[in-house]
Amino acid sequence: MSDVLLVVVDAANVVGSVPDGWWRDRRGAAERLRDRLAADRVPGRDGPVEIVLVVEGAARGVSSVPGVRVESAPGSGDDHMVELVAGAAGRRVLVVTADRELRRRVGELGAEVAGPRTVRP
Repeated sequence: MSDVLLVVVDAANVVGSVPDGWWRDRRGAAERLRDRLAADRVPGRDGPVEIVLVVEGAARGVSSVPGVRVESAPGSGDDHMVELVAGAAGRRVLVVTADRELRRRVGELGAEVAGPRTVRP
């Protein structure tokens, strides 16, 4: 079992949690979130973390940066995040989203869940 906490971030949900005009530039909003995650990591979480930012739709194609791996969901972002959690069996996983159904699905797989304010002021 890895001691590194896997943090899976629902980009669309976190970006959409603040009405700051993100809908005019979805890709740019996802890039700003990625950059904030790379700089701030996960406040309040000590120890090593592996951050995966899952993007979908118009935000597909956002590149990874040191400290944040970006994955473009081939279809549903929620389904991709569930696959990531399922593939991380034996690891501690935190999924950051406010999506109730996604929270239920990953929770059933043993992931901890937290809301967007975990990574976004």
